[in-house]
Amino acid sequence: MDLLKAKIFLYAIDSGSLTKAATKFDYTPSGISHMMSAFEKDVGFPLLTRTKNGVLPTENAQKLIPIIRAECQWDERFMQTASEIRGMVSGNLNIAAYSSIATHWLPTVIREFHKDYPNISVNLLDGVWQEVENNLEEQKADIGFYSYQPMIRHHWIPLREDEMVVAVPKNHPLAQQEAVRISDIEKEPLIMPAFGSDIDVVNVLKEENIKVEYQFSTLQNYSALGMVEKEMGLLITNQLITKGRTNNLKLLPFDPPRYITLGIAVPLENRRIPAVVKFVEYAKRILME
Repeated sequence: MDLLKAKIFLYAIDSGSLTKAATKFDYTPSGISHMMSAFEKDVGFPLLTRTKNGVLPTENAQKLIPIIRAECQWDERFMQTASEIRGMVSGNLNIAAYSSIATHWLPTVIREFHKDYPNISVNLLDGVWQEVENNLEEQKADIGFYSYQPMIRHHWIPLREDEMVVAVPKNHPLAQQEAVRISDIEKEPLIMPAFGSDIDVVNVLKEENIKVEYQFSTLQNYSALGMVEKEMGLLITNQLITKGRTNNLKLLPFDPPRYITLGIAVPLENRRIPAVVKFVEYAKRILME
């Protein structure tokens, strides 16, 4: 298998665009199109479905994607290890993370890491819990930064505890309190991030056996905070997400307090990749201080 064609194929389906793949790998769009046609010829059947909105993998290609990702990952590991032996670490590092961690924690870690390892390209994929986990499971990411859940199968490194809070508009009656109980918000309109499936929020409600009706949902917590500011409802979230966004709302801790554990997940097969090892070292040193 031609690994360059394989890597271009994976980037094209991940981005949904041959044009983006051409830019990434410094080819012309026609050159990339010819390479993908040649890759399909090598395999013996079509791999891409071309639409007006971009490209999608065919049904047969879906069966090959895990194998292609694994082959490319092994090639990346080989190149990084060879580079480390030569004394010049290089390669690519894909990191999946909560948007809050990607915004508030990782820029400092990436900056310090890049100073010492400028030849390693860092690609950041931010999203909700399910997106981070899927990126790890599908081998699109080498490391994940999110909250601990018992179903995580990867090597887990805890970094910090983060308190769960309730964001309320400043003129809401609850804003006069110092803390809230679940019973205080049980009948309040809630805004649900991750389209109602934010695992950290769902766990809080599940522990109290509370089923809520909500009128508004959004993918990201940052959008939900904007809705709180417009007095559309309340938001249960973790405190890191609210950093720098408290001018027009008030954060109330729970009584009793509730916390989530934020940390690093490393798939077992990635624990020996040199770039992964180095980045985890930097993250632990900087974020656990």
